[in-house]
Amino acid sequence: MSSKYPVLPPSKIISILSKFGFEKVSQKGSHVKYKNKITNAIFIIPMHKEIAKGTLKGILEQANVELEDFFKFL
Repeated sequence: MSSKYPVLPPSKIISILSKFGFEKVSQKGSHVKYKNKITNAIFIIPMHKEIAKGTLKGILEQANVELEDFFKFL
């Protein structure tokens, strides 16, 4: 269950994941692709008002970032 995941605006998620080395590589419509140059991990984030809990869970899985590590910057 993804209830431990917060609902956040995309700007906050991007701000935190940039600390893990992610940079914007492209955008198609309202979806922006970020890539980590070291690990080559990629995630795509929809630029909506808020990111749902399940979507955040998927983003963190794609980015290979543990929720506990993510919370350290929240």
